[in-house]
Order: sequence, then structure tokens, then C-alpha cells
Amino acid sequence: MRVFFTTVHRWLGLFTALFLFITGLTGAVISWDHELDDWLNDHLMAVAPSSSAALPVFQLVQQVEERYPKLKVVSVPLHLEAGKSVMLGVAPTLNPATQEPYVLGFNEVFLNPYTGQELGKRDRGAVWPLSKENFVSFLYRLHFSLHIPEFAGIDRWGIWLLGVIAIIWLVDTFIGFYLTLPNKRAAKAYHQYSLSSHKKSFLQRWSHAWKIRWPSTAYKLNFDIHRAFGLWTWLLLFIVAFTAFSLNLRREVFLPVLSQITTTTPTPFDLRKPLPKHAVDLSHIEFERVLALAKQQAANKQWKEPAGSIFLSSRFQLYAVSFFTPESDHGVAGAGNKRLYYDQKTLAYLGERLPWSGTAGDIFVQAQFPLHSGRILGLPGRVLISLTGLVVAVLSVTGVYIWYRKQYARVVDKRRLGRLNSKSHQIA
Repeated sequence: MRVFFTTVHRWLGLFTALFLFITGLTGAVISWDHELDDWLNDHLMAVAPSSSAALPVFQLVQQVEERYPKLKVVSVPLHLEAGKSVMLGVAPTLNPATQEPYVLGFNEVFLNPYTGQELGKRDRGAVWPLSKENFVSFLYRLHFSLHIPEFAGIDRWGIWLLGVIAIIWLVDTFIGFYLTLPNKRAAKAYHQYSLSSHKKSFLQRWSHAWKIRWPSTAYKLNFDIHRAFGLWTWLLLFIVAFTAFSLNLRREVFLPVLSQITTTTPTPFDLRKPLPKHAVDLSHIEFERVLALAKQQAANKQWKEPAGSIFLSSRFQLYAVSFFTPESDHGVAGAGNKRLYYDQKTLAYLGERLPWSGTAGDIFVQAQFPLHSGRILGLPGRVLISLTGLVVAVLSVTGVYIWYRKQYARVVDKRRLGRLNSKSHQIA
């Protein structure tokens, strides 16, 4: 059985190694996405303080749409922070001649809130050309989708692929843990006196799996690092693997399976099928009217947080208004903020989202991103996740190295045996 699982671990590890190396390194970096983005793009993010009042945000929206008639603003921040620019998310309208969206080359526009001056724009998540403006978002999309392009009208191939990789990785974490356990048959042969001595031997033998021998040969060092790092961080690896699966295959696998186990409350996004890009309608957007409805409803619910942002998900045909204070844009422990949803066409109320509330299943669903990102523990959690990403990359490299050395040794032994057989035939 141990030989079988060793073989399975080897091939599962080789199949997933490159994917885990990429996602591990990118995950280690994007744990600090906001800080890194602010540092790289100070020319977009920061403005000189002003004693004058900021312009109304919807006036800025109007200016951008007049400047670029082939687009519509689809995301609007409502908190204006001192010394910070305003970032408006934009999307292309349809070209009436082709019935396809215009090609803009950007999806974010940065403005000085005091003057309306455009500070710059960028294509968030673009593959090429890679620049400091889109570097962080490039890493983010690489992390969860590998930038695999749309094919056959589907743009989720990369997300699905990494979801499957996460499932394989999840299974492999248990196999790897099992293989660190000492061989029970050898333990019994070594200690045949009593059950207690056998238990002691088992624990003593397993303790070596947690250690790194030093000084050591390159092979032994890589083997020890691979085994010990996997043990030290096993719980974190399990959490990251599981949440990677649940986030990438949320609609396809995670929610359907979870709903068979416990009660979950679907969000409006879960209840709607996204439209293809060419079917998106941006001809009529009523941000101010939706915001007024949301503010009134939030007041009726006695929510204390102010409206912090509003966006239109045109492919799902709904508005979402989030409520939060400026210093808590990630919500409580990374679970997001209170949110109200409205239909794009009728402005009918579609539901609400309350962080860390609902059924046990709802809370479990909400915990997936905070666990994956480490934000559930605040700054220490982000540090842990960043280190775990590095560990994942190290495990991938050391695993491939161990396989290569064993494979090389087999080839050398086979050649040596061939030479010996040849000499034997010559002597005979």
C-alpha cells in the first residue's frame, strides 16, 4: 500500500508542480496587493492635498463618460479620502456596426477629486504589455486563472483548471502526510517487547520526519525540506488547497455539494447566469437613483455604516451598493461588507449580504476568501499566507528535484547493469 501511495504522490506532484509553483509565488506577493499597488503607482493613487472641496463624484462620472463616449462607468467609490485619487471602473459599450464591445485598452480611470484632472488609466489584469500600472492585477489574475484566454465563448477555462488542480492538491496533501509516517512493520521489528515501547518507537521514528539534517547531501537536504516543510505547514496547506477549490469552482461544485450537506442562502449572483459579453446592455445606468433607494433601505434597517461604493455587474444585470467606513473596506476579518442588490432594469430589490451572518453553511461560504487570503486573522494571517505561498513553491521545486535524482539514479543503474551484462556475455 505504501508503494502504491508513493507512486500516486509522485505523479500527482509532478502533474501539479508547475501550477502550484506559479500560484504559490503569486499568492505570496498578492497578499500585499494594495500596499504594493500603492507603492508602484503613486502617480495614479495619490494627489496633493487641497483646501477646496472635492467635486461631486457623479460629476466626475459624467466628465469621464463625456470624454470617452465609447464607455460607461460601472464602478464608483463613494468615500473620498484626503490625498487619494478617485478610481472609476469602466466598461465598453457595444459597437452598433459589429454588435461587439468596443476595444478601449483600459478599464480603470484615475482622477483628481478636487479638479477632475485625469491622472491616468490602466487595463487592470491585462496580459500585455506588462507595466508597473497593471503588474499587481496581472499577478492576481495569473494566480487564479493563469490568464488562459476565452475560448468557445467561455472565459473561465483557467479558473476551472486551477480549481481541478486544487482538488488534486487537496487529495495529495493527505497522501503526503501519510507518507511521512514511519513504516509500522519496521517499527514492530525493532521493538518486540510491549505495546508501550512500540508506541514510543513510532513517535520517535516519526519525529525524524519533522527535522532537517545538516550538514547533508543535496538530495537528502531537498528530501528533508520537502518532508519537514510539508509537515510544519500541513494545516495551512490544507486550508489553502480547500479554499482554492471552493473559490474557483464555487458555482460548479462547491455550492451544489455544500447545499446537500447544510442549508445555504444563494446570493443574487448565484441565482443568475452571466450574460455573454456581446449581450451586455450599458445604455441606461441609474447609479444615483439606485443609491437613493439603497440609502433609504439601509436607514430602515438601522445600518450605521455609510454607503461606500456602488457598482453595476452588467453581465449579471444587477447593482450592488456596499456600506462601510473608509478604514474598513475589506469588511470584518476580510469577509466583505454589508451590501444591497437591485435589478439593473427594474431597480427591484434583490436581497442583501451581511458578513458573518446567516446559516452555518452561509458563514462557512463567507469564510472561504478570508481563510484563503489570511485576512481572517488580520496582518498576522496575511504574513502566514504569504509564507505559505513560498512554502508551496519550495515544495514544488524540491519534489521535482527528488523525482529527477531518483530517475537519474535509475537510468545510471540501468546503464551499469547493461554494461555488466555485456561483459558477462563477452567472458562467456
